[in-house]
Amino acid sequence: MKKFSLLLLLLVSVVIYSCTKESDIDGSGVVYVDVPANGADYYGTNASDLNQKATLGRVLFYERRLSLNNSVACASCHQQDAAFSDKVALSRGFENRLTRRNSMPIQNLAMSFGGVVNQFQHNGSFFWDARESNLNDLIARPITNHVEMGIDDVSVIPDKLQGLPYYSDLFTKAFGSPEITMDKIADAMATFLLAIRAENTKFDQVFQGRASFTALELEGQNLFNTKYNCNGCHQLHPMGYSSMQFINIGLDFPNTDKGVGEIMKLPQFSGAFKIPNLRNVARTAPYMHDGRFVTLEAVLDHYSHGIKNDPNLDIRLRGADNQPMRMNISANEKTAIIAFLNTLTDYDMLTDEKYSDPFKVKYQ
Repeated sequence: MKKFSLLLLLLVSVVIYSCTKESDIDGSGVVYVDVPANGADYYGTNASDLNQKATLGRVLFYERRLSLNNSVACASCHQQDAAFSDKVALSRGFENRLTRRNSMPIQNLAMSFGGVVNQFQHNGSFFWDARESNLNDLIARPITNHVEMGIDDVSVIPDKLQGLPYYSDLFTKAFGSPEITMDKIADAMATFLLAIRAENTKFDQVFQGRASFTALELEGQNLFNTKYNCNGCHQLHPMGYSSMQFINIGLDFPNTDKGVGEIMKLPQFSGAFKIPNLRNVARTAPYMHDGRFVTLEAVLDHYSHGIKNDPNLDIRLRGADNQPMRMNISANEKTAIIAFLNTLTDYDMLTDEKYSDPFKVKYQ
């Protein structure tokens, strides 16, 4: 009886959640899309075509009909105020099952291509394990994932969206035709994702001469760049480039998750994962591919005394004796490093309306 009640509650929750796309929960309001008629300014006022594509991409990013039972959207696991990461170790998919890995932040993807700033380039290295290199192709990955969004055949998606009143106008403005195709969906969403930029942090303002670090932040920067060489992996360019490197940092041995090694099928890559972009790092907890560390203090504790002696451990994390480093970061040093990491927060990006949920409820 208890199991039946739990199942019934789950089914009712899914129905109510999915129905909010047509009306609010009590049926007194209608959901509509609130976006600028001429598209938001993502790529500059002279890039109207790109702005219209990104505007459509924003709507699709928050569209729950891209999941099998209309219960989750891409934004369900990538939330704006968390730099488009999730706030839990593992996210929940369309059937409330947990994902395998932590949801990575989505930001500055346009700058993850070998240090070349090119917002129109759609190739890079994505996911914790580098299993996708093309951003347009990436769009279908979570949609077809059996845990995340659950649609086996993406060819059904255009029909799911065709009858919704707002897409005809959005697709026409973006592509010159109301026809909905998966190629257009992928192009629009990729254009939106490339537009998500964190570039107005205090770190940027200091570089531009518009602000100054406090004594504590400056100490943290020096520790980050010199004594502990965090910058050796997490290179903090003023424009926020994302790394394309994948390394083993000694989280486990033996490895329960092989990371890149699972994709490459080579033992020397076992336990290697993508080096994350540290923009907004103070807002993207929990940390690591499995969300094991709840705080930045816990991350620093790992580097201080927790690095495992994995044979694939990156050479930068080995001492002169070839053993895993024991950095023994003091409490005061941790405080200073975290103060510096907090200067990498872009509060504008975290609240900018053009990245926010466009679905609103209109009451009759």
